[in-house]
Amino acid sequence: MFRSNRANHPKSVMFAASYDDGRTAYFVIEGHSGPNDDHVAIIIAKEQQEAGILPEGNITRVKRVR
Repeated sequence: MFRSNRANHPKSVMFAASYDDGRTAYFVIEGHSGPNDDHVAIIIAKEQQEAGILPEGNITRVKRVR
């Protein structure tokens, strides 16, 4: 039986939020699951915007960076 020495850490994923005026803001989602759930990143980006973490403005696109 193979056992990995690596710890099972929650995955953090970086996303880029593109604004309609050309700006880009980056944010990280801790414990994000696979690429199939990337559609929730736009919801999280808007929540972070309301909390003042991301800048104000119209977010047009959110894309996974790493």
